[in-house]
Amino acid sequence: MKEKSNFVARKAKQFKIVPMRIFENRYALQSYLDSMTAVHFVPTMGALHAGHLSLVEAARKGGGTVAVSIFVNPTQFNDPRDLERYPHTLDADLRLLEPLGVDAVFVPPVEEIYPEPDTRRFDFGHLDGVMEGATRPGHFNGVAQVVSRLFETVRPAVAYFGEKDFQQIAIIRAMVKQLGLPVEIVTCPTVREPDGLAMSSRNTLLNREQRSAAPLIYATLAKAVTLRNTLDIGDAERWVVAQINKNPYLEVIYFQIVDAERLLSVGNWDIPCEKRGCIAVKTGDIRLIDNIDFGR
Repeated sequence: MKEKSNFVARKAKQFKIVPMRIFENRYALQSYLDSMTAVHFVPTMGALHAGHLSLVEAARKGGGTVAVSIFVNPTQFNDPRDLERYPHTLDADLRLLEPLGVDAVFVPPVEEIYPEPDTRRFDFGHLDGVMEGATRPGHFNGVAQVVSRLFETVRPAVAYFGEKDFQQIAIIRAMVKQLGLPVEIVTCPTVREPDGLAMSSRNTLLNREQRSAAPLIYATLAKAVTLRNTLDIGDAERWVVAQINKNPYLEVIYFQIVDAERLLSVGNWDIPCEKRGCIAVKTGDIRLIDNIDFGR
């Protein structure tokens, strides 16, 4: 908590402190935002950390009105146990946001987002059929449901997402295009712990042994980037999996080097596209994801 407090203190000096309004009702939120300048929006599921706060900082620098949502979306959890385990820290989250110049925080109950069951089914082609989509059926449909509802409520000019959720950003861009929503999607770099572990709300669920093992994920990805002139893509993928699986607390769910735009596997380094290595690792019952740029 000391690290978070220091982060907040530093940023509070940079931004004008404004009264932060908290809304549970979407119509009250809309009424407030309608009188404000262009909205820069950071959607979250709470359990905020410095990664989320960096998105708020980017939104604040973007100008206009800054809105943040805190909502744990049930439709994107294909495992009910994962939903039950997800951390809820609303009071602490609001304390972190207040000094950062946030104008409005939307904290709706489930029935405010889903007054009736959302039966929409999105077609994202192959985008939601690989990696996270292949191993978490229905996850990205739930993401599209909630983000589209939040966008329709908040009506942002710009929305900010962290690069850690690389595939999710591709899904959201596709959803925005399908629905013709007038919102710009801005991605921000992954924020990491000093040992390299990508910041995630799920990190708070790790026990001591799992937390000690988890930095191996990014360390292995970073090493793999240096080996691209030595190993072909298939060998590099197998090497990453083998290195991480040597640790008894970690088990790779998938690791793929893909075309960063289309998310399709690339067969060799010579294919002219930006390449991204995407990984999911299980430690106990907790799922951690990360990714790294392999260049062109």
